[in-house]
Amino acid sequence: MVPADGKLPAVKDYSPPPASTGIWVVLASITMSFAAFTSALIVRQGSALDWRHLTLPRILYLNTLVLFASSLALEVARRRVGTFMGGPKNHAARPTRWLYIALCLGLLFVAGQYVAWVQLRSQGLYLATNPNSSFFYVFTAIHALHVLGGLGGLVRVIHRLNKSILRKSTLDATAYYWHFMDALWVYLLLLLWMKL
Repeated sequence: MVPADGKLPAVKDYSPPPASTGIWVVLASITMSFAAFTSALIVRQGSALDWRHLTLPRILYLNTLVLFASSLALEVARRRVGTFMGGPKNHAARPTRWLYIALCLGLLFVAGQYVAWVQLRSQGLYLATNPNSSFFYVFTAIHALHVLGGLGGLVRVIHRLNKSILRKSTLDATAYYWHFMDALWVYLLLLLWMKL
């Protein structure tokens, strides 16, 4: 449909960057997956005569602090990227140092999860020992896999920043994902603490 005067308005359609749209789809699907697992946990616990409560390994609480510190480092890097990309490229101002800190702390979190699994195995609690140990392993393993995906995103951001081809939307999407992993971990820790 063309207006009567024959001139089309010079209006640009706005569409968000693909990274911005994609991250919300990913976060929604992860949320739905963990909601389904939570529902399964509640139903299984209510119908189980063989449910034995377990004590969560203390390292999980330290892991929580490590994950929060990683998010803080990522947020510091995110705030410095704009200044770095817009100004002179002096080596002291590079935000990659903070991205590497976030990456290392994320790896430390995954290592801490492994230590928690080893501690449970030393107590004789395996994946198939009883329903609650099964849920513990499933929840923490799936979360750890998602954290590894976030670490891959951080590696990609570091690589793109070093090549000076990083888009703000890519960094923002990675940060949203990483902060979501924090919130999801707190939710899982509370759920496991209350239910297991």
